[in-house]
Amino acid sequence: MDRWLELADWRERVTRLYLAEPRLGEAGLEAFRRGRDLLFREHPQSPLTAGQRRATASLPWFPYAPSARVEARLEPAGEGEDLAIDTGGEDGVVRYRRVGRLATPFGGLTLLWTLGYGGGLFLPFRDATAGERTYGAGRYLTDTIKGTFGRGLEIQGGRVTLDFNYAYNPSCAYNSRWACPLAPFENRLEAPVEAGELAFPHPV
Repeated sequence: MDRWLELADWRERVTRLYLAEPRLGEAGLEAFRRGRDLLFREHPQSPLTAGQRRATASLPWFPYAPSARVEARLEPAGEGEDLAIDTGGEDGVVRYRRVGRLATPFGGLTLLWTLGYGGGLFLPFRDATAGERTYGAGRYLTDTIKGTFGRGLEIQGGRVTLDFNYAYNPSCAYNSRWACPLAPFENRLEAPVEAGELAFPHPV
């Protein structure tokens, strides 16, 4: 199959995985993890190399933490220039507009909108576990251009729910052939977020 068709299939499968039931609680996370493991092991667009696929039964995660699912207030971001993040790859510099600030028990985060055709919500963050237990450059809660609807970030009316149990590594965490936009300084949390995906491969 042409690699562009493979990529389209990958994104469709990711979207279906995020929207599938069950979606709540520990059962929801376990079902999601099984589906994600299957994609990473078998799909040709997996960020894992062939050797990594053979050696990886499942991706490493923190245990499910009910306290990691939190309500967040979306506050005005204020006036300011758009944010530019260099991916370090063929995508070059990607520009984002600040949608607003999310107040969470772990600290404040800026919710971003990707500028460009179609656009999409993007929420990267880096917390105090980064570099030791989780990927050093940070993790994502959502990147809707890639099909990650709901779970990590849910919007119902004016209410925003963040579930850090679904914090996941960007593709560059697995393989240096990928380049990813990383968490800006304003999304660096001083508190540890002990939920979501761990570093790969996870130190023993």
